[in-house]
Amino acid sequence: MYSKSFSINFNKKIKPYKKSIKVDSDKSLSIRSFLIGSICQNISVAKNVLESDDVKSTINCLRKLGIKIIRTNIGHYKIFGKGLGSYFAEKNITLNFGNSGTLARLLIGILSTTPDINVNLIGDKSLNKRSMKKLIDLMSLFGAEFFPKNKFTFPLKIISTEMPVGINYNSGVSAQLKSAVILAGLNSFGTTTIKEVYNSRDHTENMLNNNSRVIKIKKKGKKLIKIFGKKTLNPININVPGDPSSAAFFSALTILNKNSYLKINNVGLNPTRIGFYELLKKHGAKIRFVNVKKINQEKVGDIIIKSGKLKKPLTASKSFYEKTTDEFPILFCIAALTNGVSIFNGIKDLANKESNRITEMQKILKQIGIKSLAKKNSLKIYGKSIIKNKKGITVPNLGDHRICMSASILALVTGIKTNIKNFETVNTSSPNFLKIIKLLGASFEKNK
Repeated sequence: MYSKSFSINFNKKIKPYKKSIKVDSDKSLSIRSFLIGSICQNISVAKNVLESDDVKSTINCLRKLGIKIIRTNIGHYKIFGKGLGSYFAEKNITLNFGNSGTLARLLIGILSTTPDINVNLIGDKSLNKRSMKKLIDLMSLFGAEFFPKNKFTFPLKIISTEMPVGINYNSGVSAQLKSAVILAGLNSFGTTTIKEVYNSRDHTENMLNNNSRVIKIKKKGKKLIKIFGKKTLNPININVPGDPSSAAFFSALTILNKNSYLKINNVGLNPTRIGFYELLKKHGAKIRFVNVKKINQEKVGDIIIKSGKLKKPLTASKSFYEKTTDEFPILFCIAALTNGVSIFNGIKDLANKESNRITEMQKILKQIGIKSLAKKNSLKIYGKSIIKNKKGITVPNLGDHRICMSASILALVTGIKTNIKNFETVNTSSPNFLKIIKLLGASFEKNK
């Protein structure tokens, strides 16, 4: 699924800059636009979608399921939906999710209640290590079966249910599990009811919100979502904004790089996705949102960032986790370069990402002399603004795009010689990452 393997070497500190950029399009919205478009009636249009490895995996899987998808321009696609329950697949074909946990969980949600599905499911080396137990338990409630029994990692086989019935679900911090239940409920008999115990990303609900007969959302008190199954879905028309998670890395670079200024144009600012920015602003970072508007139920705007030291070390309560999930590795880097002890709570689920992001980031920080202390659900980082240990950083092949990007930022702001293996994994979420940091003035060597 990936581009050819390569590594990156950084040897120089980046110079101050004043720039305006656009970042790669939102991965979460791009994947959802194809999945939801495929089960709508008639033709859906998705513009400015992210053309990354994860999105290519999504398109490949849908085409194997009989969905016609046409690329009309760079980032522009038509999705020829046939409605709910319309996927068709030859028995025992294999769907490859690549590195994408989002694709895996959401598509399995749709497959679980689609008639006559009997297919094999695999991912790449990294995804195949990640537990799918919670997802399997939920989809089993709808009636889907997974084989081998009591195995919770890919490869797996799924056999869908012929008589799916809606369920009641109290959702946690995982938007992917919530979305899987919503998508499974769409083709189930009766009503699927989801009570949000914790707030989580709401892109799926937003994208379905033009179907008033299908979805009802009550937001007073605890959010309550009702899905009325076996209804038809209207086609979608979406212009995908920039990804706030991708933007976070360039924002961090600017904060940590003296005398620098950056404007990032047209970024998604969904309230469930901006915990990174809220946390840093709370601690004194110079970040502003401007030109904010609402498009397709999603807030979009520009981000302006100026360099400057934080007023105090970072303290993140567990309530930040659900809207800061993807940005913790780069937050750990910021904490490492900020004087004092930063504390991150409620982060145990980071152990089940593309890698164990707590352990692997500790290893990287240790290489530059930064102490840290991890417990099951928290991490302390003993930061310092001046790094004396400059022996170098080596990042092995972890299959984790967020750690590769975080290590890049750490290298550019410290000037520490850094080698990052298998950097092609960044193409899962931000294929233009290297182009953008080069535009900002970074120098690096690319090696096969």
